[in-house]
Amino acid sequence: MATTSDIRNGLCIRYNNDIYKVIEFLHVKPGKGPAFVRTKLKSLSSGKVLDNTFPAGRKIEDIRVETQKFQFLYPEGDSFHFMNTEDYNQISLHKNALDAPDLLKEGEIVTIIINTEDDLPLSVDMPMSVVLEVTHTEPGVKGNTATNATKPATVETGATINVPLFINEGDKIKVDTVKGAYLERVKE
Repeated sequence: MATTSDIRNGLCIRYNNDIYKVIEFLHVKPGKGPAFVRTKLKSLSSGKVLDNTFPAGRKIEDIRVETQKFQFLYPEGDSFHFMNTEDYNQISLHKNALDAPDLLKEGEIVTIIINTEDDLPLSVDMPMSVVLEVTHTEPGVKGNTATNATKPATVETGATINVPLFINEGDKIKVDTVKGAYLERVKE
C-alpha cells in the first residue's frame, strides 16, 4: 500500500475496481483546511480520463508494473501489433491502450507497461516526440500573415497537425506526442 505522497506521473493504481494510470497530479495545501492531492487518472481498460481528489495521507493501492521496450510492427483494424525487442515475442493491443495511435509509425520503439501480477500489458508509453514526413499540405503564401499563423498538414501516419506556413510537402517535422502539436522542422 502506498499513500498520496507516493503519487507521481505514470503510477498505476487500483481505484473503484479498475486500474488507472496517473497522468497529472498536484499537491495542494490551502491556507484553510487540510491538504489534498488533485489528480487526473486514465483508465487502462476503457481509456477514459477522470479528475479525482484524494485527501492527503490517504492509502492508495499501487500496482507493481514493469516496463519493456517494444517495436511497433503494423496496425490491423483496431489492433496494433508490437514485438519485444529482447525476446522477439509479439503482442497485439487494442487502440484504446495507446495515447496517440495516429502518431505511431511502423518501426517506432515504445515502452509498454506490463502488470507483474498477471503479465498483461496495461498501456503504451510513446516517446516524447516523433519525426514524421508531411505528405500533404496547402502551399503557404508569402506575406499573408501578421503573426504566427498555421495551416493543417497531413503526415505519413494519416494524422492532421497544424504547422507553420513555411512547412511544405516532403518536409520532416518533429511532433509532440502528448499534445499532438508541431515542435520543429527537422533538417536532414
